[in-house]
This record gives sequence, C-alpha cells and structure tokens, in this order.
Amino acid sequence: MTHRTRAQDSQTRPPTGAAHIDYSGAIYGSLLAASVVVGAGTPGSFPRWELVVLLLGTGVVFWAAHVFSRLTGARTVHQPVSREEVRRVCADERPIVEAAVPPAGAVAISPFLGLGFQGTAWLALAVALAGQVGWATLAAVRAGASRGLILAAGAVNLLLGLVIVVFKAALQH
Repeated sequence: MTHRTRAQDSQTRPPTGAAHIDYSGAIYGSLLAASVVVGAGTPGSFPRWELVVLLLGTGVVFWAAHVFSRLTGARTVHQPVSREEVRRVCADERPIVEAAVPPAGAVAISPFLGLGFQGTAWLALAVALAGQVGWATLAAVRAGASRGLILAAGAVNLLLGLVIVVFKAALQH
C-alpha cells in the first residue's frame, strides 16, 4: 500500500468545484471514428448512408466491447455485478458512441455542401480529428494541467490524427 500526502493527492485531483468527467472515451471514440473513415473502402450504391451506419455502428460495437471488458475483465473473481454498476459503466463509456455522431453528421450533411464521396470522407475525418484534439485539450484544461501539458495533450492527439491522415492519403493513391 502506498501512502500519499495531501499535496500529492491535490496534484492528481481535479480542481475544487470541477466535476469529474472522464474524456478518454470521447478521445478514443474520435480516433476510432477517424480510422473508420480511413478504412471505409470503395463506396457502394449509397456511400454516404453506408458511411454513417458504419461510423455509428462501429461506435456502438466498441462501446459494448468496452462495457463488457470493464464489467468482466477487471472484475474480481466470483463478485456479482449489480444493475447499478452496469448502468454506471454503460454511461461512463457512452462518449465512445457520442464521438461518432459529429463525423456521421458531417457525412449526412455533405450533399448539401456539394461534396462528392472523397470530399465527404475528408470532411468526416477532419471533424473526427477536431473532436479528438478538442476533447484531449478540454480534458487537460479540466484536470488543471499546466499550459505546457495542455499544449502537449493537444499536440500528441494532433500527431495521432495526422498519422490517420497519412494513412488516408496513402490509400487514395
């Protein structure tokens, strides 16, 4: 058992009055949405709707996988799971699905912007990456991180997003 001082605890706690919000699911979900856009192959007969369904469906599947793994994988052997815990874990992991909604919305409105499928895919990718960087930056701010750590959180997530963009560009050629 490790003993921590109050000063050490105050460094890891959110600032007083700040609600405890875990942004990791939103960050992860945004990166997942970006990778879905990149991985979407050649469009079928209804490419936009197929991409919307793929984005939202993948978000739901990964949400369910996270819920299941948290309820079973980290569980002490022979300890029952309560309904309240199931509800709490489902709610905790909800940002994974929510992060897929803005890119899916971008795909849905793309015809009104006059975009073809490639333009639509790039728009959805940009929206997903903006969400990823935005959630990471917000998480660092809400955690009371220093400016340097806030910038680092945004930069690392931007770098991860740019790796996805490189994959998308490479797949187009």
